[in-house]
Amino acid sequence: MGESPQGAGRRGGRPNSAVRSRSAVSPFAGEEAGAREQPYSLRRPDRLSSGVVFSSPHSGRAYFSDFIGASRLDLRRLRASEDAYVDRLFATAADFGAPVLSAVAPRAFVDLNRCPDDLDPSLLDGAAKRPANARVAAGLGVVPRIVAEGVSIYDGKLSLEEAKARIRHWHAPYHARLAQLLSVARRRFGEALLIDCHSMPSGAVALSHRRGSPVDVVLGDRFGASASKHHINAIEAAFADAGFRVERNAPFAGGYITERFGRPQSGVSAIQIEIDRGLYLDQSRVAPSVEFDRFIASLRPVIRQICALVVEVSAGYEPPPLAAE
Repeated sequence: MGESPQGAGRRGGRPNSAVRSRSAVSPFAGEEAGAREQPYSLRRPDRLSSGVVFSSPHSGRAYFSDFIGASRLDLRRLRASEDAYVDRLFATAADFGAPVLSAVAPRAFVDLNRCPDDLDPSLLDGAAKRPANARVAAGLGVVPRIVAEGVSIYDGKLSLEEAKARIRHWHAPYHARLAQLLSVARRRFGEALLIDCHSMPSGAVALSHRRGSPVDVVLGDRFGASASKHHINAIEAAFADAGFRVERNAPFAGGYITERFGRPQSGVSAIQIEIDRGLYLDQSRVAPSVEFDRFIASLRPVIRQICALVVEVSAGYEPPPLAAE
């Protein structure tokens, strides 16, 4: 879930031995063991034909055995903060010429949608106190102190060195790769569009929105600051045409990633998408629901339209046809 208010080279240095030697446990069958030690996952299209880049920073699900051992929570409760399987929801973007960058490490371990300076002195021994920051104060810094519903992850404190190792090995490479993907898109297509993909608990909008009406999707452009009107209007229309109930910027206007990369005046727009988990997820089990495959199929034409927003028009590009939609 978001919030309102970068080759797989390991930039920023290699992790320390404690991080490098971690083994991971998979919460679902079929996860690639070798991927668990990578700082991110990148799904590339066969041919780069879209200037759209998809990012899923909260869907990482490689839970390290020593992380679980150090936590006071079991795996199911640790997964409460995870945007579970959002990377799989948007994976079809590669079919339409766009790359999909996804987290590997879970949000409860390191939050890729936070500023690397968001260090929580209440959790990290040696972290300096900084000017008031509502996210850090709430326990939602770059190394979180809590998971959903305010449940503490640890009984005690972590070292500042451990936090910096997580940032160095997971956060910094992700952001470096994302910046590189956007730079390539902007050079090739004249502009770039970042889609930052998240999910929200069912009822999150009804509980916070003034109308209390059901909403399936919340689009965040930081109230117009991170994206062009053309792109946000087109994406809202694509979701609405597919039958989704859409809201803008309430209660999720975009987080650190949209704030950092969204510069429409410089040719890079960034839009955060929040999807109701109840549409595709068994939220009590944190597992795909019986509607999972059907939901992916319903999302596919929306993704196709988004990918077609930034293309090489001069080359006569036409979006590839969809099969049996």
